[in-house]
Amino acid sequence: MERTAPEGRGPAPFGPPASVPGLPVLPELAERLAGAAHGAGPEPVGGGRDVLEAACGYWSRRGLPTDTSHAAAAPGGEPLLLALLAATGGDVLVPRPCAAWYAPQARLLGRYAYHVPTPAECGGVPDPFALLETVRRVRREGGDPRALLLSVADDPSGTVAPPELMHEVCEAALDESLLIISDETFRDTVHDAGGTVLFSPAEMYSRDVVVIVDLGEALVPPGWPAAIARFPGTRRGGELHAATLDALAGLRAVCAGPVAAAVAHALGEPGPVTARLAAANRLHAVLAGALHRTATAAGVLVRPPQAGSHLYADLDPLRPALTDRGITDSVELEDHLTRRIGAPVPGGHRFGDGPDTLRVRLSTGPLLGGSDEQRLQALTAPDPLELPHVDEALRLFASACAELDGAPR
Repeated sequence: MERTAPEGRGPAPFGPPASVPGLPVLPELAERLAGAAHGAGPEPVGGGRDVLEAACGYWSRRGLPTDTSHAAAAPGGEPLLLALLAATGGDVLVPRPCAAWYAPQARLLGRYAYHVPTPAECGGVPDPFALLETVRRVRREGGDPRALLLSVADDPSGTVAPPELMHEVCEAALDESLLIISDETFRDTVHDAGGTVLFSPAEMYSRDVVVIVDLGEALVPPGWPAAIARFPGTRRGGELHAATLDALAGLRAVCAGPVAAAVAHALGEPGPVTARLAAANRLHAVLAGALHRTATAAGVLVRPPQAGSHLYADLDPLRPALTDRGITDSVELEDHLTRRIGAPVPGGHRFGDGPDTLRVRLSTGPLLGGSDEQRLQALTAPDPLELPHVDEALRLFASACAELDGAPR
């Protein structure tokens, strides 16, 4: 459903936010991809044996034993979710806010994605009472909610839901006979792996949870589309698996052979891959912390980041000063900050919030630098905040925040 910005500004942009460059490709993965580039045969629908066995090993190391007959691979999270929702049928419930790629998949199928209020402290997991109220209201109005899509480590907020909340919302969903789809794309990007407790719903309710992981946020470069799914080892799980593969076949959504070879290697988590992931997590933790300190110093409301490379900032406390500058909604705020900073700063309307809010997603990406050399320097520096290009980008962000607060330029 298209939404319109206030005061006749025309359609608000609801597509996926523009991306920023990631870290340089790990040489070992580039070698695997290049080594398989001579192969002309397509991968099977749902993934070849090498990828599926590697995916099962990946989940087993996380306490989720899986058989290859209940696993699938696809060229990216979007086609995988689209195929899964096609197999599930009915409508889907999602948090508000949520990742920008959730709702469009439901709309492509002619289904509704109903947003459930999600307090800032809850990460990507909606309030259980709000979930029950939303499900029952939707059913009274003739809707057909069948699945709850949530994220254990959240985009856009970069926070992790408390385990007790995860337990409560899963119980509420199962009481309403909903399938739980757990997006675990960012589970391996937790900044403080020793202090942040992260649970998968599949650890609690393995018979009722499908797990999906877009691998481009942790184990492989984001430009190499790859995602995996884990289905329950039950009759219903087998039926969902088969129906999902049928939908993937209809989309011709199969992994490219060279990418599949690199993905299978990365899912095995050899030393260089895990070392790169650990270094990336340390880097994003430092940069996200710097963004958090700068934003809060300017009066912006933003939760401390716990995972990934994003923060979700609420600039409503600055609304009077923003109004004086002609900024009254998230569409205008996105336009202004993107121009001012010179990098994408997507507004809250892209994540399910109304355009009248003053929310944006902040990313560490613009701080990494504009070249592979600068990004590699940031990755390996003892203190990336001391690098000139990182310091300059942070100063630009601080200046933009100060302007929005009405402070002298």
